[in-house]
Amino acid sequence: MSLWRMIFTNLRRHRVRTAIGATGIALGVATMLSVVGLLGGAVKMFERILSSNSEMVVFEKNVSDLFFSNVPQEVVGELESQPFVREAQPVLFAIISAPDRPVITCFGIRASDSRLHKGQWLQGRARDFTDNGVGVVLGERAADFLNAKEGGTIELGQGTYPVAGVVRLENGFENGGVFMPLSACQKAFHKEGVCSVVTVALQSGHKAAEVKSWMAARHEKLTALENKEFNQTYSQFRIIKTTAWVVGGCAFLLGGLSVTNTMILSVFTRIKEIAIARVCGFSRAQVALMIFGESLLVSAIGTVVGWGLSMAGLRLLKMVPMLQGYIEPNIGWKEAVGAMTLAVVTALAGAMYPAWYASRLNPAQALRFE
Repeated sequence: MSLWRMIFTNLRRHRVRTAIGATGIALGVATMLSVVGLLGGAVKMFERILSSNSEMVVFEKNVSDLFFSNVPQEVVGELESQPFVREAQPVLFAIISAPDRPVITCFGIRASDSRLHKGQWLQGRARDFTDNGVGVVLGERAADFLNAKEGGTIELGQGTYPVAGVVRLENGFENGGVFMPLSACQKAFHKEGVCSVVTVALQSGHKAAEVKSWMAARHEKLTALENKEFNQTYSQFRIIKTTAWVVGGCAFLLGGLSVTNTMILSVFTRIKEIAIARVCGFSRAQVALMIFGESLLVSAIGTVVGWGLSMAGLRLLKMVPMLQGYIEPNIGWKEAVGAMTLAVVTALAGAMYPAWYASRLNPAQALRFE
Protein backbone atom coordinates (compact mmCIF):
# COMPACT_ATOMS: atom_id res chain seq x y z
CA MET A 1 0.00 0.00 0.00
CA SER A 2 1.40 3.43 -0.96
CA LEU A 3 2.00 6.14 1.61
CA TRP A 4 -0.72 8.47 0.34
CA ARG A 5 -3.20 5.64 0.13
CA MET A 6 -2.50 4.81 3.76
CA ILE A 7 -3.06 8.47 4.70
CA PHE A 8 -6.49 8.58 3.04
CA THR A 9 -7.40 5.17 4.49
CA ASN A 10 -6.44 6.21 8.03
CA LEU A 11 -8.49 9.41 7.85
CA ARG A 12 -11.47 7.56 6.39
CA ARG A 13 -11.34 4.88 9.08
CA HIS A 14 -11.39 7.49 11.84
CA ARG A 15 -14.07 9.80 10.44
CA VAL A 16 -15.17 11.30 13.76
CA ARG A 17 -11.64 12.17 14.81
CA THR A 18 -10.91 13.61 11.35
CA ALA A 19 -14.11 15.66 11.47
CA ILE A 20 -13.25 17.08 14.89
CA GLY A 21 -9.80 18.18 13.73
CA ALA A 22 -11.14 19.68 10.49
CA THR A 23 -13.95 21.47 12.38
CA GLY A 24 -11.43 23.17 14.68
CA ILE A 25 -9.46 24.45 11.69
CA ALA A 26 -12.67 25.44 9.85
CA LEU A 27 -13.90 27.54 12.78
CA GLY A 28 -10.49 29.16 13.10
CA VAL A 29 -10.34 29.98 9.38
CA ALA A 30 -13.93 31.26 9.37
CA THR A 31 -13.27 33.51 12.38
CA MET A 32 -10.01 34.84 10.98
CA LEU A 33 -11.38 35.60 7.51
CA SER A 34 -14.57 37.11 8.94
CA VAL A 35 -12.72 39.47 11.29
CA VAL A 36 -10.14 40.43 8.68
CA GLY A 37 -12.84 40.80 6.01
CA LEU A 38 -15.14 42.96 8.16
CA LEU A 39 -12.46 45.32 9.44
CA GLY A 40 -10.79 45.42 6.03
CA GLY A 41 -14.13 46.34 4.50
CA ALA A 42 -14.56 49.16 7.05
CA VAL A 43 -11.15 50.53 6.09
CA LYS A 44 -12.08 50.34 2.40
CA MET A 45 -15.27 52.31 3.03
CA PHE A 46 -13.34 55.10 4.77
CA GLU A 47 -10.76 55.05 1.98
CA ARG A 48 -13.53 55.70 -0.54
CA ILE A 49 -14.69 58.71 1.47
CA LEU A 50 -11.26 60.26 0.95
CA SER A 51 -10.79 59.20 -2.66
CA SER A 52 -14.09 60.48 -4.05
CA ASN A 53 -13.18 61.42 -7.67
CA SER A 54 -9.62 62.27 -6.62
CA GLU A 55 -6.13 60.79 -6.74
CA MET A 56 -4.49 62.55 -3.78
CA VAL A 57 -5.21 63.77 -0.26
CA VAL A 58 -3.63 66.73 1.56
CA PHE A 59 -3.61 66.80 5.37
CA GLU A 60 -1.62 68.06 8.33
CA LYS A 61 1.63 66.30 9.14
CA ASN A 62 2.10 64.22 12.30
CA VAL A 63 -1.57 63.95 13.32
CA SER A 64 -2.81 60.75 14.92
CA ASP A 65 -6.26 61.04 13.33
CA LEU A 66 -7.72 63.04 10.47
CA PHE A 67 -10.32 64.49 12.84
CA PHE A 68 -7.44 66.48 14.37
CA SER A 69 -5.97 67.61 11.05
CA ASN A 70 -6.21 71.34 10.26
CA VAL A 71 -5.56 72.47 6.70
CA PRO A 72 -5.95 76.22 6.01
CA GLN A 73 -8.81 76.74 3.56
CA GLU A 74 -6.76 79.12 1.43
CA VAL A 75 -4.68 76.12 0.38
CA VAL A 76 -7.71 74.95 -1.62
CA GLY A 77 -7.69 78.09 -3.75
CA GLU A 78 -3.94 77.90 -4.21
CA LEU A 79 -4.19 74.31 -5.42
CA GLU A 80 -7.05 75.05 -7.79
CA SER A 81 -4.94 77.77 -9.46
CA GLN A 82 -2.15 75.31 -10.30
CA PRO A 83 -2.01 73.93 -13.87
CA PHE A 84 -1.53 70.36 -12.64
CA VAL A 85 -4.72 70.34 -10.51
CA ARG A 86 -8.14 69.71 -12.04
CA GLU A 87 -10.13 69.99 -8.82
CA ALA A 88 -9.51 70.45 -5.08
CA GLN A 89 -12.26 69.79 -2.56
CA PRO A 90 -12.05 70.60 1.18
CA VAL A 91 -13.68 68.21 3.67
CA LEU A 92 -14.13 68.83 7.39
CA PHE A 93 -14.70 65.71 9.51
CA ALA A 94 -16.45 66.04 12.85
CA ILE A 95 -18.46 64.10 15.40
CA ILE A 96 -21.75 65.62 16.46
CA SER A 97 -24.54 64.53 18.79
CA ALA A 98 -28.32 64.53 18.46
CA PRO A 99 -31.14 63.62 20.85
CA ASP A 100 -30.77 59.90 21.70
CA ARG A 101 -27.75 59.70 19.34
CA PRO A 102 -24.47 60.63 21.07
CA VAL A 103 -22.31 60.00 18.00
CA ILE A 104 -23.06 61.00 14.41
CA THR A 105 -20.42 61.56 11.74
CA CYS A 106 -20.63 65.01 10.18
CA PHE A 107 -19.07 65.95 6.83
CA GLY A 108 -18.50 69.62 6.04
CA ILE A 109 -18.32 69.94 2.23
CA ARG A 110 -18.89 72.43 -0.56
CA ALA A 111 -21.93 72.21 -2.81
CA SER A 112 -19.68 71.33 -5.74
CA ASP A 113 -18.43 68.15 -4.03
CA SER A 114 -19.44 65.18 -6.17
CA ARG A 115 -20.30 62.76 -3.36
CA LEU A 116 -23.87 64.06 -2.91
CA HIS A 117 -24.47 64.24 -6.66
CA LYS A 118 -23.62 60.53 -6.97
CA GLY A 119 -26.29 59.51 -4.45
CA GLN A 120 -29.97 58.87 -5.03
CA TRP A 121 -31.97 61.82 -3.76
CA LEU A 122 -35.03 60.56 -1.89
CA GLN A 123 -36.18 63.95 -0.68
CA GLY A 124 -35.16 67.42 -1.81
CA ARG A 125 -32.80 68.32 -4.65
CA ALA A 126 -29.04 68.70 -4.96
CA ARG A 127 -29.41 72.42 -5.73
CA ASP A 128 -31.03 72.95 -2.31
CA PHE A 129 -27.64 72.28 -0.69
CA THR A 130 -25.75 75.57 -1.00
CA ASP A 131 -22.43 76.90 0.25
CA ASN A 132 -23.98 79.96 1.90
CA GLY A 133 -26.93 78.16 3.45
CA VAL A 134 -27.35 76.29 6.73
CA GLY A 135 -29.54 73.47 5.45
CA VAL A 136 -28.13 69.99 6.00
CA VAL A 137 -28.50 66.84 3.94
CA LEU A 138 -28.96 63.53 5.74
CA GLY A 139 -27.96 60.08 4.62
CA GLU A 140 -30.94 57.74 4.39
CA ARG A 141 -30.09 55.86 7.58
CA ALA A 142 -29.38 59.07 9.48
CA ALA A 143 -32.81 60.37 8.43
CA ASP A 144 -34.38 57.14 9.69
CA PHE A 145 -32.88 57.14 13.17
CA LEU A 146 -33.27 60.92 13.55
CA ASN A 147 -36.86 60.71 12.28
CA ALA A 148 -36.19 63.69 10.03
CA LYS A 149 -37.68 64.75 6.72
CA GLU A 150 -36.96 67.37 4.09
CA GLY A 151 -38.49 70.69 5.11
CA GLY A 152 -38.26 69.92 8.82
CA THR A 153 -35.56 70.75 11.35
CA ILE A 154 -33.18 68.65 13.47
CA GLU A 155 -31.20 69.40 16.61
CA LEU A 156 -27.49 68.77 16.16
CA GLY A 157 -25.04 69.65 18.90
CA GLN A 158 -25.79 73.16 20.15
CA GLY A 159 -27.82 74.22 17.12
CA THR A 160 -30.94 73.52 15.10
CA TYR A 161 -30.69 73.08 11.34
CA PRO A 162 -33.24 72.87 8.51
CA VAL A 163 -33.22 69.62 6.53
CA ALA A 164 -32.51 70.38 2.88
CA GLY A 165 -32.82 66.78 1.69
CA VAL A 166 -32.32 63.08 2.23
CA VAL A 167 -29.99 61.06 0.00
CA ARG A 168 -29.25 57.35 -0.31
CA LEU A 169 -25.52 56.59 -0.52
CA GLU A 170 -23.73 53.28 -1.03
CA ASN A 171 -21.10 53.96 1.61
CA GLY A 172 -22.45 53.06 5.05
CA PHE A 173 -20.50 55.77 6.87
CA GLU A 174 -21.85 58.44 4.55
CA ASN A 175 -25.37 56.98 4.48
CA GLY A 176 -25.50 57.24 8.27
CA GLY A 177 -23.96 60.70 8.39
CA VAL A 178 -24.89 64.36 8.12
CA PHE A 179 -23.63 66.67 5.36
CA MET A 180 -23.27 70.36 6.26
CA PRO A 181 -22.20 73.27 4.10
CA LEU A 182 -18.51 73.74 4.87
CA SER A 183 -18.93 77.25 6.29
CA ALA A 184 -21.76 76.16 8.61
CA CYS A 185 -19.74 73.14 9.75
CA GLN A 186 -16.69 75.33 10.46
CA LYS A 187 -18.81 77.67 12.56
CA ALA A 188 -20.51 74.84 14.47
CA PHE A 189 -17.21 73.26 15.45
CA HIS A 190 -15.19 76.48 15.86
CA LYS A 191 -12.96 75.55 12.93
CA GLU A 192 -13.29 78.77 10.95
CA GLY A 193 -10.92 78.91 8.02
CA VAL A 194 -9.73 75.28 8.15
CA CYS A 195 -10.72 71.84 6.91
CA SER A 196 -9.55 68.34 7.81
CA VAL A 197 -8.32 67.29 4.37
CA VAL A 198 -8.26 68.46 0.78
CA THR A 199 -8.88 65.85 -1.90
CA VAL A 200 -7.04 66.61 -5.13
CA ALA A 201 -7.87 65.47 -8.67
CA LEU A 202 -5.02 65.82 -11.17
CA GLN A 203 -5.19 67.27 -14.64
CA SER A 204 -4.76 64.71 -17.40
CA GLY A 205 -1.10 64.12 -18.18
CA HIS A 206 0.20 65.45 -14.85
CA LYS A 207 1.71 63.42 -12.02
CA ALA A 208 1.35 63.36 -8.25
CA ALA A 209 5.01 64.34 -7.84
CA GLU A 210 4.15 67.87 -9.01
CA VAL A 211 1.66 68.33 -6.18
CA LYS A 212 4.12 66.89 -3.66
CA SER A 213 6.90 69.21 -4.76
CA TRP A 214 4.62 72.24 -4.71
CA MET A 215 3.31 71.36 -1.25
CA ALA A 216 6.79 70.74 0.19
CA ALA A 217 8.01 74.10 -1.10
CA ARG A 218 5.07 76.20 0.16
CA HIS A 219 3.44 74.42 3.10
CA GLU A 220 5.95 72.58 5.24
CA LYS A 221 3.35 71.69 7.90
CA LEU A 222 1.20 69.85 5.35
CA THR A 223 1.76 66.71 3.33
CA ALA A 224 0.28 65.41 0.07
CA LEU A 225 0.01 61.70 -0.60
CA GLU A 226 -1.48 59.59 -3.35
CA ASN A 227 -4.52 57.65 -2.17
CA LYS A 228 -2.63 54.36 -2.28
CA GLU A 229 0.26 55.81 -0.27
CA PHE A 230 -2.11 57.26 2.30
CA ASN A 231 -3.96 53.97 2.72
CA GLN A 232 -0.69 52.12 3.33
CA THR A 233 0.81 54.63 5.78
CA TYR A 234 -2.14 56.03 7.77
CA SER A 235 -1.63 54.82 11.34
CA GLN A 236 -5.32 54.18 12.12
CA PHE A 237 -5.68 51.91 9.08
CA ARG A 238 -2.54 49.98 10.05
CA ILE A 239 -3.77 49.56 13.63
CA ILE A 240 -7.15 48.24 12.46
CA LYS A 241 -5.59 45.84 9.95
CA THR A 242 -3.01 44.58 12.47
CA THR A 243 -5.68 44.07 15.11
CA ALA A 244 -7.78 42.10 12.65
CA TRP A 245 -4.90 39.76 11.80
CA VAL A 246 -3.91 39.30 15.47
CA VAL A 247 -7.46 38.50 16.61
CA GLY A 248 -8.09 36.27 13.60
CA GLY A 249 -4.72 34.55 14.00
CA CYS A 250 -5.38 33.78 17.69
CA ALA A 251 -8.73 32.25 16.79
CA PHE A 252 -7.02 30.22 14.06
CA LEU A 253 -4.31 28.94 16.42
CA LEU A 254 -6.94 27.89 18.96
CA GLY A 255 -8.55 25.85 16.21
CA GLY A 256 -5.12 24.41 15.43
CA LEU A 257 -4.96 22.89 18.90
CA SER A 258 -7.70 20.49 17.82
CA VAL A 259 -5.40 19.25 15.02
CA THR A 260 -2.62 18.60 17.52
CA ASN A 261 -5.02 16.75 19.78
CA THR A 262 -6.38 14.74 16.83
CA MET A 263 -2.93 13.67 15.69
CA ILE A 264 -1.76 12.73 19.20
CA LEU A 265 -4.85 10.57 19.68
CA SER A 266 -4.33 9.13 16.22
CA VAL A 267 -0.80 8.00 17.08
CA PHE A 268 -1.56 6.59 20.51
CA THR A 269 -4.57 4.59 19.29
CA ARG A 270 -2.62 3.16 16.32
CA ILE A 271 0.66 2.20 17.96
CA LYS A 272 0.35 -1.44 16.87
CA GLU A 273 -0.58 -0.45 13.32
CA ILE A 274 2.48 1.81 13.14
CA ALA A 275 4.64 -1.04 14.49
CA ILE A 276 3.31 -3.40 11.81
CA ALA A 277 4.04 -0.76 9.15
CA ARG A 278 7.63 -0.56 10.43
CA VAL A 279 7.98 -4.36 10.35
CA CYS A 280 6.64 -4.36 6.77
CA GLY A 281 9.43 -2.04 5.67
CA PHE A 282 8.29 1.52 6.42
CA SER A 283 11.22 3.69 7.48
CA ARG A 284 11.12 6.22 10.31
CA ALA A 285 10.91 9.03 7.72
CA GLN A 286 7.95 7.40 5.99
CA VAL A 287 6.08 7.03 9.29
CA ALA A 288 6.73 10.70 10.09
CA LEU A 289 5.60 11.71 6.59
CA MET A 290 2.42 9.71 7.05
CA ILE A 291 1.54 11.68 10.22
CA PHE A 292 2.44 15.00 8.61
CA GLY A 293 0.38 14.09 5.53
CA GLU A 294 -2.68 13.27 7.63
CA SER A 295 -2.36 16.57 9.50
CA LEU A 296 -1.98 18.57 6.29
CA LEU A 297 -4.99 16.90 4.73
CA VAL A 298 -7.15 17.56 7.80
CA SER A 299 -6.08 21.23 7.75
CA ALA A 300 -6.78 21.49 4.02
CA ILE A 301 -10.32 20.18 4.51
CA GLY A 302 -10.85 22.58 7.41
CA THR A 303 -9.51 25.54 5.41
CA VAL A 304 -11.91 24.93 2.51
CA VAL A 305 -14.89 24.50 4.83
CA GLY A 306 -13.89 27.57 6.89
CA TRP A 307 -13.56 29.71 3.78
CA GLY A 308 -17.05 28.65 2.71
CA LEU A 309 -18.48 29.40 6.18
CA SER A 310 -16.91 32.87 6.30
CA MET A 311 -18.17 33.81 2.83
CA ALA A 312 -21.68 32.56 3.61
CA GLY A 313 -21.74 34.34 6.99
CA LEU A 314 -20.55 37.65 5.55
CA ARG A 315 -23.11 37.46 2.75
CA LEU A 316 -25.90 36.86 5.29
CA LEU A 317 -24.73 39.82 7.41
CA LYS A 318 -24.67 42.02 4.33
CA MET A 319 -28.34 41.15 3.71
CA VAL A 320 -29.47 42.28 7.19
CA PRO A 321 -31.39 45.57 6.67
CA MET A 322 -29.85 47.26 9.74
CA LEU A 323 -26.33 46.54 8.47
CA GLN A 324 -26.75 47.33 4.80
CA GLY A 325 -24.05 49.72 3.71
CA TYR A 326 -21.90 49.01 6.76
CA ILE A 327 -20.89 45.47 5.86
CA GLU A 328 -18.53 45.32 2.92
CA PRO A 329 -16.45 42.13 3.14
CA ASN A 330 -12.97 42.53 1.79
CA ILE A 331 -11.49 39.03 1.40
CA GLY A 332 -8.88 39.15 -1.32
CA TRP A 333 -5.97 36.99 -2.39
CA LYS A 334 -3.80 38.23 0.49
CA GLU A 335 -6.34 37.06 3.06
CA ALA A 336 -6.75 33.71 1.26
CA VAL A 337 -2.97 33.19 1.08
CA GLY A 338 -2.65 34.18 4.73
CA ALA A 339 -5.27 31.63 5.76
CA MET A 340 -3.63 28.85 3.72
CA THR A 341 -0.19 29.71 5.11
CA LEU A 342 -1.47 29.60 8.68
CA ALA A 343 -3.20 26.29 7.93
CA VAL A 344 0.06 24.74 6.68
CA VAL A 345 2.06 26.10 9.63
CA THR A 346 -0.57 24.91 12.10
CA ALA A 347 -0.72 21.46 10.48
CA LEU A 348 3.07 21.03 10.54
CA ALA A 349 3.41 22.36 14.09
CA GLY A 350 0.53 20.24 15.36
CA ALA A 351 1.95 17.07 13.83
CA MET A 352 5.56 17.62 14.90
CA TYR A 353 5.42 15.84 18.27
CA PRO A 354 3.09 13.01 17.12
CA ALA A 355 5.31 12.41 14.07
CA TRP A 356 8.49 12.38 16.19
CA TYR A 357 6.90 9.97 18.70
CA ALA A 358 5.60 7.64 15.98
CA SER A 359 8.94 7.55 14.16
CA ARG A 360 10.80 6.68 17.37
CA LEU A 361 8.60 3.69 18.24
CA ASN A 362 10.39 0.37 18.73
CA PRO A 363 8.41 -2.16 16.67
CA ALA A 364 9.04 -5.07 19.10
CA GLN A 365 7.88 -3.08 22.13
CA ALA A 366 5.04 -1.45 20.23
CA LEU A 367 3.54 -4.82 19.26
CA ARG A 368 3.21 -5.64 22.98
CA PHE A 369 1.58 -2.26 23.73
CA GLU A 370 -1.82 -2.47 25.42
